[in-house]
Amino acid sequence: MGLEAKFMNEGFLTSTVDALVAWARESSVWPMPMGISCCAIEMIATAGPKYDIARFGSEVMRFTPRQCDVLLVAGTVTYKMAHVVKKIYDQMPEPKWVIAMGVCASTGGVYRSYPVVQGIDTFLPVDVYVAGCPPRPENLLNGLMMIQEKIKKTKAREFQNIPMLEPVKINGN
Repeated sequence: MGLEAKFMNEGFLTSTVDALVAWARESSVWPMPMGISCCAIEMIATAGPKYDIARFGSEVMRFTPRQCDVLLVAGTVTYKMAHVVKKIYDQMPEPKWVIAMGVCASTGGVYRSYPVVQGIDTFLPVDVYVAGCPPRPENLLNGLMMIQEKIKKTKAREFQNIPMLEPVKINGN
């Protein structure tokens, strides 16, 4: 269950607020899918009945960043698209996490050319890298479980008094 709880003889359950909030966050991670190229097909397959991302509390894929916890960047990111990805990231409320799905999002992949960003970690803080070209749905689920482990270690008060929006800056602009 994830809560460090103790059962007392009277039938009470005791825990800390931090443990309860971490359990609630961990059990309902809502992804913002950014399916930019071919990795999006595997990301969509993860939501299907065979792999069932819903069992991890992530069946609610929202296409509005204001309701999401994790940005799931799947595919090749060009410099023109990087501004959009950064803007979407900035619109997400704290706490937020980022998954770089596939070798293109992680390192640029086979596209070593001027319009392709050589890894989204050049403009976003990436929490989990999911390997593959494209990664299998099982690998994406493993990345999601890694995010859940990170969430489990957070404290509720870590995210108080954080401004909602910050200006968008990419490459110093």
